[in-house]
Amino acid sequence: MIDEPQRPTQPRTLSPTPMPTAMPTPIPASPSSASSGTAVWRTRLLVAGLVLAALNLRPAITSLGALLEEVRTGLHMSGTAAGVLTSVPPLCFAVFGFAAPRLARRFGPGAVVLAGMVAITAGVALRSFAGGAPLFLAASACALMGIAVSNVLMPVIVKRYFPDRVGTMTGLYSMSLALGTAGAAAVTVPMTGAMGGDWRLGLGVWAVLAAVAVLPWLGLVLVRDRSAERSAAPAVAAGADTAAAEPGAGLRLGRSRTAWSLACFFGLQATGAYITMGWMPQIFRDAGVSAGTAGLLLALIMAMGVPLAFVIPRMAARMRHQGPIVVALGLCGLTAYAGLYFAPAAGAWLWAVLLGISNCSFPLALTMIGMRSRSGAGVVRLSAFTQSFGYLLSIPGPLLVGVLYQHTGGWGLPIALMAAFLVPQMLAGTFAGRDRTIEDEALMRD
Repeated sequence: MIDEPQRPTQPRTLSPTPMPTAMPTPIPASPSSASSGTAVWRTRLLVAGLVLAALNLRPAITSLGALLEEVRTGLHMSGTAAGVLTSVPPLCFAVFGFAAPRLARRFGPGAVVLAGMVAITAGVALRSFAGGAPLFLAASACALMGIAVSNVLMPVIVKRYFPDRVGTMTGLYSMSLALGTAGAAAVTVPMTGAMGGDWRLGLGVWAVLAAVAVLPWLGLVLVRDRSAERSAAPAVAAGADTAAAEPGAGLRLGRSRTAWSLACFFGLQATGAYITMGWMPQIFRDAGVSAGTAGLLLALIMAMGVPLAFVIPRMAARMRHQGPIVVALGLCGLTAYAGLYFAPAAGAWLWAVLLGISNCSFPLALTMIGMRSRSGAGVVRLSAFTQSFGYLLSIPGPLLVGVLYQHTGGWGLPIALMAAFLVPQMLAGTFAGRDRTIEDEALMRD
């Protein structure tokens, strides 16, 4: 009977042989911890990539606006040719904006944004070596192509990777975009002066910032999870087969009044923005303001978008109808243009502040795009439709301003044209701000 208790203890106490099989329990944790570590690293790269990409989406344009007179003289450009130059950005945004969803479906959004940053770097660097207007336009178009595809895909990447922080990340993205715009306008002229006054160096130095933005996107493409990218692609590409089942994926936006009114509102506000970026420093300089101060005034116009990019979208999201905001921003613009007509130099800083407020129609338009559809697929399609047709609509504005400036020799008629654009902008924005979605319109037609 003494042996009876010893039998269980001896073999069973030595049975830590299952223990080694229990030891692998932590081992499966290592892949999950590794994957969570990779996810954290990817998130950090994404945040850095979004900020750096946004910083590079406007310096190629605003730096040129600050030095437009020097570029025109150096390349022997006429006022009409300069007007064509200021119309190139919306043309590229319209053409390549259409292509962005298809490219993203084929290669993945991260790879397309990486290519966009490379194109910005190459275009900004190459145009500083241009010996004539055609090569300068071609290099600028290369940079603007990169800006165009990134413009369309940045909000999509925010929606894909930060679905629970869309507002925060969109605010960070908008703030970075405004900082890049204002920074380039503010420092291009003094930086050019510090480098000997050569406008080629003043424009070409912005290629360095674009090259830095290549790095995080290169890292994201190299370490990306291909299966995740494949699953993200249908959400990015409008009309993709896998997205066809989503509500909003099969909508005919060409028959939607809301979509067209949004496109008109977006296009008219873009017209004002690119006229401002391309010609406003020249308006101030012709009024007797120094080149450095004119650059600072343009920087102030763009810097107004930094705080208001957070305020206006939140206000708009709480309102059932965004028309009152549209009208308020338009009235600020009309007041600023009246001041530029009657006292351009005396009230220059006040007109710059009012124009900066008026130009915040851009984040308002982006907010309304998100509010005018109930589905993710609908938002993507509406965004591509609105931005592409909107930028197409904005092409003639800067060109007309250049032609009028050259043929009249003053800014009276061009400023009157700028103010006139605000009237249909307010009408289209008020119509687009109604509390309805593109899906509602489709049901009403059916």
